[in-house]
Amino acid sequence: MLDQSIILLLAAVFILQQFTGWEMLTAVLGVLVFVAIAVLLPRLKGVTLLLTSAFVVGGVVLMLVQKADARMWWSAAGMNATIVTLFAFAPLFGIPVRLPKYVAALRRFYETKVQSGIVLYAGTQLLTQIMGAFINVGSISVVYHLAFVKPRPAGISKLLANALNRGFAGAIVWSPYFAAMALITSALGVRWSELLPYLIVLSLLSFLVSVGVDLRKLLDPEREVKKESAPLSDQQGESGESSAKPEAEAEEQQGGGGFPIGLGIYLATAIAVILIMESIIDLPMVLITCMTAVVVPLLWCLAQGQGSVYKQGLVNHMQVTLPSLKKEITLFLAAGFFSGSIGATGIGDSLPALLAGIPIPIWLSFSVMVVILMIISALIGLHPIVLVTIFATGIDPGAIQMSANDYAILLLGGWALSNPISPASAVNNLLAGLFKKPVFEMASPNYKYAACMAVLLLLFMLVIRI
Repeated sequence: MLDQSIILLLAAVFILQQFTGWEMLTAVLGVLVFVAIAVLLPRLKGVTLLLTSAFVVGGVVLMLVQKADARMWWSAAGMNATIVTLFAFAPLFGIPVRLPKYVAALRRFYETKVQSGIVLYAGTQLLTQIMGAFINVGSISVVYHLAFVKPRPAGISKLLANALNRGFAGAIVWSPYFAAMALITSALGVRWSELLPYLIVLSLLSFLVSVGVDLRKLLDPEREVKKESAPLSDQQGESGESSAKPEAEAEEQQGGGGFPIGLGIYLATAIAVILIMESIIDLPMVLITCMTAVVVPLLWCLAQGQGSVYKQGLVNHMQVTLPSLKKEITLFLAAGFFSGSIGATGIGDSLPALLAGIPIPIWLSFSVMVVILMIISALIGLHPIVLVTIFATGIDPGAIQMSANDYAILLLGGWALSNPISPASAVNNLLAGLFKKPVFEMASPNYKYAACMAVLLLLFMLVIRI
């Protein structure tokens, strides 16, 4: 309970600070961040422990070298408190998504409507993007079990892994419930509603790129022959669906196989509420998201006569989901402190001057640098939060001849394209466990996709600036 208590207290202080603007709460928040890191750090293992420790030590060294005062320490420590606050509330959006009738309807939808390889691939990617926007990495398991409600040949299984991975990347681009959006909108002071039209286009482009990259495999006649004659995929046993098959068959007979309208209405309502609230309430995006995450799922479950489902979901969030996020929370807090300490050095002011000597517009040279660094850091296992925090908090968009909105789109696109190729990403590690494959085998098919998206992102930036 200590872990949950510290996380919730940190989130509560952050919310109070945002509402009141009390200066003293900056120090309280900074102290809580250091306490949270001290408590959670010993519970980490492997690469996450090494990275988090390196960020803390590096940040401390930089602050000591600069002889930073207490105010700078607290400010740097609270850099990513926004993300922890989002983690404390955003998962509640997923409670109605898991209502039994919606899950059963989605299973029937896959059974009856998703037939050919390309439809299965496209449907899985789009559904992952939609579900991922609301239930984050939990969408991978949900859609995986839907996609494998029927046996799949090995070749199609590999393509479905790509679809799941890239669908989640598409959700990173536009979802208001992700750490990426919370960090970038709060650091740059931009409105999600103003970014949304561009981000939806970018996410659809990422979908088309993904399909294009794998289209030859999807349409290969020999692969289609294998689809008809191959033995059952091992994934069926791994997913646990074989034991649930009679239940799925019984559900099939209860109705049609269309996409559940009620679920679609709920997802649309959740987005609409945030759009409306952002337009009429002058509050940071993260506060609007947290308030909506508490109220909308509760009202929806009560309207459906499923108050017990909400109660159980809330208990599960406190006892399972929140503790399971301690690795990400500790890493993000440490990365925020490290990036804050780098920002205090003023390196962000000198970077534009270094790029000014390149004979192309400074915004373009900077964009290319961001994309390349995001890809390289992802390949070596560094989480995107590190670079994005440094860029978002340490670089003035005006110094690189970009508007805050354009800069936000660049950073969101960079985060999204780097996630599928990182062996350290939560998605790749989850897929590796589901498919019982090495994590690098989950990441490597996405290298071509990431390269294409990198070029497309730069072209997209060029178009929106015209």
